[in-house]
Amino acid sequence: MTGAPLVAVTGATGFLGGHLVQVLAKAGARVRILARRPPAAGVGDDVEVVPGDLADDGALRRLAKDAHVLIHAAGLIKARDRETFLRVNRDGAAQAARLLRETAPGARLVAISSLAAREPHLSPYAASKRAGEDALRLVYADTPRHLTILRPPMIYGPGDRETLAIFQAARWPWAVLVGTGRIAAVHVTDAAAAIAAVAMGPHADLAAGGTWALADDTPGGYPMAEVMRQAAQAMGRSAPPRLVDIPGPLLLAAGRLSSRWGALRGTAPIFTEGKAREILHPDWTVTPQELLPAALHAPRIGLAEGFRDTVAWYRAAGWLK
Repeated sequence: MTGAPLVAVTGATGFLGGHLVQVLAKAGARVRILARRPPAAGVGDDVEVVPGDLADDGALRRLAKDAHVLIHAAGLIKARDRETFLRVNRDGAAQAARLLRETAPGARLVAISSLAAREPHLSPYAASKRAGEDALRLVYADTPRHLTILRPPMIYGPGDRETLAIFQAARWPWAVLVGTGRIAAVHVTDAAAAIAAVAMGPHADLAAGGTWALADDTPGGYPMAEVMRQAAQAMGRSAPPRLVDIPGPLLLAAGRLSSRWGALRGTAPIFTEGKAREILHPDWTVTPQELLPAALHAPRIGLAEGFRDTVAWYRAAGWLK
């Protein structure tokens, strides 16, 4: 293993990061991760753990030492306010990049952003992801090919708590339909494989210096009614739930109420007015021009198979009865 590339990873204890670390290790990489807490079982005994977080410059330097590439997958998907989002998703990303360049000159950075970065006006989260991308491009202004930015759409699969609500709703005869646009998706296994290919694959140069999106075999996305139909089938229902459309103004009002309630409780709710605007946005599809080259991203898991796989994991883990 001494000749294997050293891949450093932030966000390795999250949903995507946990899958990514396993894919990298199976591909023969030496993997070093930054972690505030011990990684979950199954990550691998050969993974080197650097205790710390994005605010710890010393830990970031230890993470980056001798690395061939850093995959920056850490970030916030919910926060109490815009400043907290920016502190992590913009400033944390930029600091990780600067310290990587200082500690391991010549190493590449693969940054995991979000499709939401295309629409920074929609929410503080989306704005922070775009700001993070812009900050990284400034850090790499003189060596742009050392930076690759990836924008995944909705990622789902075993271990994901964010899409669990879709399957919980699909159990019942009636379900609320939020949003009338189309949404692209990708199974976490395919997303992790694509990221690993960009980090250490033989065709990694194809992605150098670019900003790319991921998707499954339907980059044109799915209407939410189809997502619910597929979820119901994966749950074993003979018919999908009847969908009750929630008007946009009502959804926005519910988001504002959730935000205020979170502020009163001192918590960071996932559903906010900004999230409601994201849900109501009509186009979360991926165009051919945005899509990562096929040599690096050849998704194998479609929505129907991926949903069945996800439901089976949820049930085995006791998340769905």
